[in-house]
Amino acid sequence: MNLTAPFSSAPTFFRSTGARTSIALGALVLLAALSGCAPADSGSSASPAATVEASSADCAGVAVVVDFGTLDAATITECVDATKTIAASETLATTGTTTEGSVEYGDAIVCRVNDRPAADETVVVEGQESFSESCASMPPAYAYWALWVKATPDADWAYAQEGLGTLEVEPGQSVGLVYTTGTETPTPGS
Repeated sequence: MNLTAPFSSAPTFFRSTGARTSIALGALVLLAALSGCAPADSGSSASPAATVEASSADCAGVAVVVDFGTLDAATITECVDATKTIAASETLATTGTTTEGSVEYGDAIVCRVNDRPAADETVVVEGQESFSESCASMPPAYAYWALWVKATPDADWAYAQEGLGTLEVEPGQSVGLVYTTGTETPTPGS
């Protein structure tokens, strides 16, 4: 008898803000806990070479997509030359993309990308209380950076199962960040 529940990598949408907030916070806490379980350095990372703008289908290395959503900045889409497993954070750095974690959770979560949202920037999300991101702890469930991965160029985007601090990707895979607001959960570049 099989007692395991089916697994779905697709995001689940809830109508209740309280339920959505509880689930998001629980998932982020789990993500923070899981990030401490991965080895700090597997020794298998390759140093990336030059990057070129390309779609994930045209990228022989690791495709990187950073979608700023409502933060009004141009989407970054680049291909990082990699021939071996590489840290996702290194692929982002190679494209010139900077990330910042939180004081409480470090790089297990992404609080800012290229200094956005800035500490003095007011984030406005319809139907929610406006705020300025301090990066002290978890961002609100209605405005956060979502970390995505794509196993192959033809695969669908899926939420990363670990934080940026431990996530590794291989040639042919993609890594994406999307500033997600409200009840929508867009995928990178959508």
